[in-house]
Amino acid sequence: MTASTSTVRSTTLDDEAVLLVGHGSRRERSNEGVRELAADLETRLGVPVDAGFLELASPSIPEAITGLAAAVSTIAVVQLSLFAASHVKNDVPLAVNQARTEHEDTTIHNGAHLGVHPALVDLLDDRAAAVERNIGVDRGTDDVACVLCARGSSDPDANSDAHKLARLLYEGRAFSRVETSFIGITDPLLPETLHTVAKGRPDAVVVVPYMLGDGVLTERVRSQVADFDDEYPYVAAAVGDPLGTDSRLLDVLADRWQEARTDSVRMSCDTCKYKVELDGYEEDLGGGRAMLRALTHQGSHADREDVAEEPHAHDAPGNHVAVCTNQTCAAEGAPAVLERLRQEARDSNACDVRITRSSCLGNCGDGPMVAVYPDGVWYGGVGTADAERIVSSHLDRGRIVSGLVSETL
Repeated sequence: MTASTSTVRSTTLDDEAVLLVGHGSRRERSNEGVRELAADLETRLGVPVDAGFLELASPSIPEAITGLAAAVSTIAVVQLSLFAASHVKNDVPLAVNQARTEHEDTTIHNGAHLGVHPALVDLLDDRAAAVERNIGVDRGTDDVACVLCARGSSDPDANSDAHKLARLLYEGRAFSRVETSFIGITDPLLPETLHTVAKGRPDAVVVVPYMLGDGVLTERVRSQVADFDDEYPYVAAAVGDPLGTDSRLLDVLADRWQEARTDSVRMSCDTCKYKVELDGYEEDLGGGRAMLRALTHQGSHADREDVAEEPHAHDAPGNHVAVCTNQTCAAEGAPAVLERLRQEARDSNACDVRITRSSCLGNCGDGPMVAVYPDGVWYGGVGTADAERIVSSHLDRGRIVSGLVSETL
């Protein structure tokens, strides 16, 4: 624990508590991991710590705050999120602000996500070292490359933190290289990164999943690395464990608690797509749409009676639509196409779809490009007026809009 946190512990007030907010999962094992960290953090800080969840698990953030507000006058909300994406920037602040209006006599501080922290770099180093021991290589004598694989986000600020962590993991250590990769949503995806690294013919590739729990995404990482290992027999490749409930997470959470309770939280506002204009993300500036999404997301869970049976937006949809918003497509109106597609999909009662941004699809000059999966249909030169046809014909009824097709895969 840092010196500053140790000082605070000796002056802790009896009427102060912490709410550790996790995402929530259908896998109770993941929820128990959050509760375990909450209990360990309580021992570390010497103040009551409860666990709350954004969705899919109980108690919810409002329920947890209500329980704590009955016993203490000050609550610090600490977020168990790796990166500052939509949940951190919109959903949790919305819930906290609503709780403040309902508990006017309680001071509620909202803390930051885990972010980039030296303790996390050390933890990742240990995860990589464990893989090296398992496959019998030593970065001190062998050519060992490392790939840090994160979840991936539509928020460029969150993705940039993954790259920063990878660079910090490389500095001062004997890896031949450390690359950043993602399991979904954004580039470079893991298979692409592995193939690129293999061109350097290292002795081994160590893949470290930058994820808290051992679930669907980590299984996907293992599967893709196994495929790579079969395809490249001259490179030993293996995957490390996720972060889990390692005690070093408590070091980070203790620092985030200290920041929250002293109102010294520092967010990356200079690179936040909701606060500054970033190429390809102009439509997000101002945060109005993000807050509407947060309200809609919150409302979709407000009346649930059975969390285990609740349909949820994170479940696999019938279709996934990717809209290229890289520079060329963005200049041709891709952000407006993206927003129109989302609006048409929201107004439709027939389609089951997730619509996300994409980086370059390699068809520059033919855009805006819209890719529909699992059908493998790529539409080119899509305008806002075409969005309604794509939704009403292809997504609603499974009928391809032939006049817009650029290619099929």
